[in-house]
Amino acid sequence: MTTTASALLVSDHVDGSVHVASVPDGAVTGRLTGRHISEHAGFLALPGGRVACVDDRRGELLVLAPFGERLVERAVPVAVPAEHLACDPSGRRVAVTTGLGENEQPWSDLLTVVDLATGESSRVRTRVGEPGVTVLGGGDPLVVLRHRAPGSLAVHRFADLLTAPPGCPTAAPRALLPLPDDGHGDAHDPRSGQVFAATGEGVLSAHRDGDGLVAGRVIAWESPARGWYLRLDTRRRALWTTVRGGDPDPLRWPDWTNQAWRHDLETGRTLLTELGPGLVFRLALSRGHTAFTRIHPDGDELVLMDDDGTLRRIPLPAMDGAPRRGGTPWEGVERRAVAASPGSHLVAVTRGGHGEVHLIDAGTGEEEKRLRVDTPLHHGGHVMLICRNDGADGDPVGR
Repeated sequence: MTTTASALLVSDHVDGSVHVASVPDGAVTGRLTGRHISEHAGFLALPGGRVACVDDRRGELLVLAPFGERLVERAVPVAVPAEHLACDPSGRRVAVTTGLGENEQPWSDLLTVVDLATGESSRVRTRVGEPGVTVLGGGDPLVVLRHRAPGSLAVHRFADLLTAPPGCPTAAPRALLPLPDDGHGDAHDPRSGQVFAATGEGVLSAHRDGDGLVAGRVIAWESPARGWYLRLDTRRRALWTTVRGGDPDPLRWPDWTNQAWRHDLETGRTLLTELGPGLVFRLALSRGHTAFTRIHPDGDELVLMDDDGTLRRIPLPAMDGAPRRGGTPWEGVERRAVAASPGSHLVAVTRGGHGEVHLIDAGTGEEEKRLRVDTPLHHGGHVMLICRNDGADGDPVGR
């Protein structure tokens, strides 16, 4: 394993590989095989330039050290399929929830907590579903699970979960905060201690009160549509998502509307910016831009938004197996993953099915490098761009 100042992690969760490449030259500095990283739980930035993720086949939480001599720093057994992954602001205490995996309905109620300082872990039963998770810090950290139908934020003491007896006992929450039944999307701002949950009504904010939570204000979408995930911008102190509207029928995906939604945590102002029709899936935050990929039958593009809301649109090469009119954007098709670092001006975009990653300079819009890996990057794969001391660990939720 060769050390580097900036690194790109490229995962093909179907073929079971992780490549680590130095940036911007693209030289492969490390590789894992037989590792099927959960695309849904994603990568979680930890202090010290480390990264956490979950191997969905082996059932292990991996701590990767892309800037170290040994890529896998630690592997701890956890329950799978991994749905969401989060840590406390110190990066020491990690929680992994389980979801539906390759099943039509959620079936697992297992939650795993891990203390990375000691290697201790524990599994408990909570509630079947697809729970989101955040871990609030302090002297007595709390695990907050976001449940749907009936909706709630369920609060557990991390210490209670870690010291639970063997046999995966049921863990009752210390407190419950009511939430609409359609919650989907979580964020945690360590600076203010607030936790956020996206719902159809808006973004619910809450803060800790002892072993419970107190509801704050609901941040309006200011749109007839809603966002389905939340992302904390550690550099610009904002919450981000994509607000999707139009007929929810997946066959109508080329006509879906998409708006970038940014809520400034300092001023309380919300900005909506039109991105165009089609499939806009997740986003990435660079030093001076927010990056979105837009997939559409008329052509795909990378959309870059600078701090004042100005957009730059960069065409992307077509993908064989891309979503088509008359089909859905989810089943049996290729997609794109996007990654950036608050310490870099570069943005990484995958070309699903082709094993390619475009490294694009967000300032100029020019392609700096095109990486090719030896797997197709099924479904677009998953990527993470990380720089030494870039502050990405200020967002303690896996992406």
